[in-house]
Amino acid sequence: MTWLQDYQPAGGLWISALLAALPIVVLLVALGVVRLSAHLSAALALVTALGVALLLYRMPAALAFDSAAMGVLFGVWSVAWIAFHAVYFHNVTVATGRFDAIKRVLAGFSEDRRLQALLIAFGFGALLEGVAGGGSPIAITAAMMAALGFPPVKAVVLALLANTAPVAFGGLGNPLIVLGRLTAPIMHLKQDQATELFSAAVGRQVPVLALIIPAFLVVVLAGWKRMLEVWPAVLTAGLAFAAMQFVASNYISASLVDVLAALTAMAALWVLTRFWQPASVWRFEGEESAVKNLGAARSERGALYAWMPYIILILAIFLSRIGTIFKNLPTWLDLTKLLHRADWIFAWPGLHNHVVQHPPITAKNAPYAATFTVDFLFSPGTVALIAAVIAGFAMGGRAKLLLKTYRETLFQMRWALATIFMILAIAFVMNYSGATQTLGLALATTGAVFPLFSAYIGWLGVFLTGSDASTNSLFGPMQVISAQQLNLNPILAGATNTSGGVMGKMISPQNLSIGATAIGQSGKEGSLLRQTFLWSLLLTAVVGVISLLQATILTAMIPAP
Repeated sequence: MTWLQDYQPAGGLWISALLAALPIVVLLVALGVVRLSAHLSAALALVTALGVALLLYRMPAALAFDSAAMGVLFGVWSVAWIAFHAVYFHNVTVATGRFDAIKRVLAGFSEDRRLQALLIAFGFGALLEGVAGGGSPIAITAAMMAALGFPPVKAVVLALLANTAPVAFGGLGNPLIVLGRLTAPIMHLKQDQATELFSAAVGRQVPVLALIIPAFLVVVLAGWKRMLEVWPAVLTAGLAFAAMQFVASNYISASLVDVLAALTAMAALWVLTRFWQPASVWRFEGEESAVKNLGAARSERGALYAWMPYIILILAIFLSRIGTIFKNLPTWLDLTKLLHRADWIFAWPGLHNHVVQHPPITAKNAPYAATFTVDFLFSPGTVALIAAVIAGFAMGGRAKLLLKTYRETLFQMRWALATIFMILAIAFVMNYSGATQTLGLALATTGAVFPLFSAYIGWLGVFLTGSDASTNSLFGPMQVISAQQLNLNPILAGATNTSGGVMGKMISPQNLSIGATAIGQSGKEGSLLRQTFLWSLLLTAVVGVISLLQATILTAMIPAP
């Protein structure tokens, strides 16, 4: 059985696009207006997506449910497997007590609240984003700053604002891995090749934001004048992070970008403060010295030992990606090739090549492939699991503790995992029914301003879902198709969806709730939204302008296959 997609099932492009967008509208209303939980909102949107596919697009029921099932399995392996084990790695550091040592090192860094915000919210928050992603950087850094004496609401606002530049590479590069896997067939590229290109493209956009975010944080915390007093620290943090973010995204691996950039920024700040201190220590009004024996804390010989779990994770990821970093290695040294030998690639039964695409989406009628890759050993999720076990034992944990932590992480993430599965099911139903293609064709009519508009599509997606990986699942294929219709570079469109999306995380209802809960201020989400919304819009506009310049004047910035 084969079925030909129809891109204007309602008789006109824009009326078809409005109906095709119903699953997204339902998700938005359920989350933002009715305020249902994320998993219930996703469930309603999935039912809507299936209804649109069956009733509007006249998609055969077998194909519709097959595409939903493939989306769920894709969510299990390509998204949840990575996100779950990234969070598990972090939970192991907490369960073994090593995270307390890290907190002591951070607390003893400086008495100046501006420097503490740079180190904890910007630097350490980026490290947590790189490893675990999700809401963990916001919850942990906000709680840490509140425990150190920051006003609770201010602590959450700082955590939300800082959780921008690193989000595109969060969860061991998961947003870009998902984007690469979903759009590779559309662009006729291999999945790893697409991921590398998107990583390089995003790595030429977000470092601009990384340069300004540290100054932005200090201005929000203490004002413009107080920011200028610590400009060496602001410049050091931003420049170190941005430089390593560019290098790692273009020449190392998407999975290591945030981890390396965060550690580089924190190390640069530590080195700077060995030779420089602000002329006066800035504290909150009426506050006295809060950190005793600062010199002892700074010279703590256990500082390197405290960071051992993250060193193990970096080495594990580096070794697994060594073949992509250093080309033409001898076979016995190329661990990447050895790990890929365990890959399992298969065609999805009942769906592969049973859906037919046609012009203007393709040059001619062509079957829509539905292949699935399970990279058992190469997956960042598997690498994170192995690193967590090694680090757990190295930190004195026993097998019983590691298993208990695994069960607790499953319970902790149960609804988040369910949401991931349903979001991916929505994406696959929309892709194979033709709804995504309809939306892409409609957006292609925006013409020359599409790159600017593209950033706000990503922003909307993360606002809805709270996840850059999820918004790449929902809108990534649509962005790529739209760019192809406009003869724009599809790599730029996918990258802009990712980069624009990160600016929506600070206003996502899920993350606002996580931040408020972390400081015991549930019900303050509205206040947090009011303090971050305009900044979110402004920073998204910056991403859109960068994308527009890349599409028109700075085309050399876009990586080529």
